[in-house]
Amino acid sequence: MELETDPPVKSTRVSFHIVETLRELGGTGVTTVADHLDIPRSTAHDHLRTLEQLELVINDDGTYRLGTRFLEFGRSSRNDMKIFEVAKPELRELAEQTGEHSNLMIEEHGWGVFLYKTEGEDAVKLDTYNGYRVHLQTTALGKAMMAHMDEGRVRALVERHGMPAITDRTVTDEAALFEQLSDVRERGYAIDMEERVTGVRCIAAPLLVDDEVVGAISVSGPKNRMQGDRFDEEIPTRCSGPRTSSKST
Repeated sequence: MELETDPPVKSTRVSFHIVETLRELGGTGVTTVADHLDIPRSTAHDHLRTLEQLELVINDDGTYRLGTRFLEFGRSSRNDMKIFEVAKPELRELAEQTGEHSNLMIEEHGWGVFLYKTEGEDAVKLDTYNGYRVHLQTTALGKAMMAHMDEGRVRALVERHGMPAITDRTVTDEAALFEQLSDVRERGYAIDMEERVTGVRCIAAPLLVDDEVVGAISVSGPKNRMQGDRFDEEIPTRCSGPRTSSKST
């Protein structure tokens, strides 16, 4: 990984990339971190020791891993968001009614971030978790949000992060994406036809506040249950998109 070298922020960038490396690799040592980031071993050691002193990482006999203090930061960030408290009981009800996964996503720095997810009694195991980030165009949640952004913003997000193929059904063409976003606006909800996870389909509705999109909610499940009238009518009706409200409420 090539690190940027702007002098005023270089040290902060290095520390952050070390944190990212520990998240990616799990528990690992100084040499592995240094090799992974192509930085001197002494630099990696100094940053890791500082992070340890700040109680952000754990040093287990030379093996460093992220500490639980990050949970405190993430929980505080999420709990400060009104959308989380408002949507949480509704998502629990959706999961109970459908038996599937229900999810809340927001857009942050051009990524789709799973802010909350809950499971119904029939839900299959998925790889997502609270805080998980994805390319927006790979999910129904992301497309539900993009459909209510202006075209310039969508193009800027695509240019910034690209449109990688996660499965052979992922939309990777910009013109095709805008066609799908037009369909989303027309019917009021977005669909994901195995575009991020093979065998899994999803329906998502945008969350709007004074006509501004602030997030999206969804129901996802295996394609053998997400088809027919259930997929075309029942679940879209339960998601009730697009949802709207006022900033004063």
